Amino acid sequence: MAANRFKIESKSSSGRNIFSRIENMMKIDAAFESGIPVKYMPYVLFLAGVALFYIGNSHFAERNVRKIDALEKEVEDLRADYTTLKSDYMFASKQSEVAKNVAGLGIKESIQPPEKVVIKDEH
Repeated sequence: MAANRFKIESKSSSGRNIFSRIENMMKIDAAFESGIPVKYMPYVLFLAGVALFYIGNSHFAERNVRKIDALEKEVEDLRADYTTLKSDYMFASKQSEVAKNVAGLGIKESIQPPEKVVIKDEH
């Protein structure tokens, strides 16, 4: 019986697209023929660490910006509530409003002005 033989078509990728041209110009395959060069590993690890730190710092900053925005909205709402409550308190503490509120308790506003109490010192 005849053995099956597959013929692998070799298509040259040179000149097909811009990335293959860049790859051919830089000759990256030649640098990795015998494996990954170990002498570059500290630099690669350092750059990977810096990249991870940069990404983490960006996420931290974005999270803080979102928290600040939420707190600013909350402060604005609380300031509006404070202003409303202060206005209500100032209105309710007017003499005429207090007199209306205590009229039901039988307390009336004094017609006579207050008297000054003077104590004579005997020295």
